[in-house]
Amino acid sequence: MSWELIRSPTFVRAARKYLRRHPELVADLFETFTQLTEDPFHAALRTHKLTGVLAGSWACSAGYDLRVIFRMTKKSGKSIILLETMGTHDEVY
Repeated sequence: MSWELIRSPTFVRAARKYLRRHPELVADLFETFTQLTEDPFHAALRTHKLTGVLAGSWACSAGYDLRVIFRMTKKSGKSIILLETMGTHDEVY
């Protein structure tokens, strides 16, 4: 099953800010997106469900300290991943 990625405005702002500071991580982020669309639970992503304020969301790793927060849903029969935000571990949790 293939997943469709949708970026929230918050995610777009966070990605621009983070990638301006760390342009060398663009390739890692795109590799993460590729793996997310193919299999959101791929072992390399270390996907895990979040609790507390972020309950209902999931997080995956896109490098040593880069995290992507997202929600999984279905719409019109399509499997969708809504990218909510991204940043370092301390920024997103």
